[in-house]
Amino acid sequence: MINEPKIVEITEIIEETPTIKTFKFNWDFEKLGRPNPGEFLMIWNFNNEKPMSISQINDNELAITVKNIGEFTSQLHDLEVGSQIGVRGSYGHGFDNSFKGKRIIAIGGGVGMAPVNAIASYLAKDNDVSVISAAQTKDELLFLDSLKDIGVNVYPCTDDGSFGFEGFATNCLEDLLEDATYDYAFVCGPEIMMKGIFEILEASEIPGQYSLERYMKCALGVCGQCCVDSEGWRICVEGPVFENDKINQITEFAKYRRDASGVKY
Repeated sequence: MINEPKIVEITEIIEETPTIKTFKFNWDFEKLGRPNPGEFLMIWNFNNEKPMSISQINDNELAITVKNIGEFTSQLHDLEVGSQIGVRGSYGHGFDNSFKGKRIIAIGGGVGMAPVNAIASYLAKDNDVSVISAAQTKDELLFLDSLKDIGVNVYPCTDDGSFGFEGFATNCLEDLLEDATYDYAFVCGPEIMMKGIFEILEASEIPGQYSLERYMKCALGVCGQCCVDSEGWRICVEGPVFENDKINQITEFAKYRRDASGVKY
């Protein structure tokens, strides 16, 4: 882990969807540390800094997958191969990647597929891994082919029925659970989606881990911007990944969050 930005050069850019790009860059694991799936990086564009989930962890190479939703992400999307960015981290409590010989279900909604891709890719070597990749429409689905190529059972799911299962990720999970069960689950996406998934998994007695997002500034647990109400847990330190028992204690889960000034929204 490094706590000051390391300047790296973008080596590859993949246009995943009309609004989402993956940016790859070299990362010396021996000198800078090897991140675990579920951890995040602070990305600096020499003007501002934002947290980004790690979507791929390869040999001395990392990737982030970014949706263009505002000024910062728009500036990232304007970059080209050879452009430089600042990176510090990795940070946070990531996913448990110690499973072997288990049946795993991972569920990602939208760009929440970024950390799901990282953990599913890692666990696919030693486990039977299934992934629900959910999006509003076909053009926004992520990582279908790359996950299939490494032996993951992929279940695409679209709100509008343009590809794969028609309906929400919750509906797709319920459909899968009619004929199968799983030892463990990993989930990331909009919190309203994760809340529904959480309730289904709890009813089926399937333990899981959930990756949350909050406004972050320091990533070091100092500024308190990313605290959640219940226990004062900091998303950047105690999270972003939380197990079932802790999710149960976060009263604001899927209800509200706070902006930079602390106002609920």
